Amino acid sequence: MKLATWNVNSLKVRLPQVLDWLQANPVDALCLQELKLADDKFPLDAFAELGYQACWAGQKTYNGVAIVSRLEGREVQRNLPNFEDHQQRIIAATLPSAAGDIRVVSAYCPNGQAVGSEKYEYKLKWFAALREWLASQLEQYPRLAVLGDYNVAPRDEDVHDPVKWEGQVLVSAPEREAFGSLLELGLADAFRQFEQPEKSFSWWDYRQFSFRRNAGVRIDHVLLSTDLTPLCAACVIDKEPRRNEQPSDHTPVVATLEFPAA
Repeated sequence: MKLATWNVNSLKVRLPQVLDWLQANPVDALCLQELKLADDKFPLDAFAELGYQACWAGQKTYNGVAIVSRLEGREVQRNLPNFEDHQQRIIAATLPSAAGDIRVVSAYCPNGQAVGSEKYEYKLKWFAALREWLASQLEQYPRLAVLGDYNVAPRDEDVHDPVKWEGQVLVSAPEREAFGSLLELGLADAFRQFEQPEKSFSWWDYRQFSFRRNAGVRIDHVLLSTDLTPLCAACVIDKEPRRNEQPSDHTPVVATLEFPAA
């Protein structure tokens, strides 16, 4: 079973790229962030032509998340039930698999804008609510996968220039502590379960030839519960879509789960 996450930075603009990627990489579930379109504009028919179902939480111009999956999701949850917010940042669904159900969450965590700003404080409060909610999700769904754009680079090795980035948003100590608090629930960063190439990133600024220089950060993550982590056989960053014409500034992260034979 393959699970992927991709912040597409406008599904309307990037839809052909997403469809092409799915045809070349037929994952079982693709978690999307930054749809930037209203609910009634979601291109369900285009995904259905490829054999996919979808659930989504749309928002015009900003935010928006979706889970595009081979099999229809059940028990769909939209947004954090413990955090009043008009921004569409969470969609969760229970997906069937050959070895039983898996709870999948697509998350678009706040950026925070700048350390000390109102948006930064909002980000930390949102993460606290996320942790509380995920704790309850883990009790209900031991097989939990939380994929998305976390807008946090957990460690210095996840940043192209730690000295330059020190103290800035995405890498500040409170943000990393907030991310770490999710791991303390029993979630594991799937990418770091394996030996990975140095300078492995998932986001590059559009400016200053950042992608060409590989001046990026790793802020898109797949977190797996204790029940799923031992089943993870691989987790990779697919940089190819970032080479597209008019690409998203993010690129997909893909985790492969292998279930024991029945």
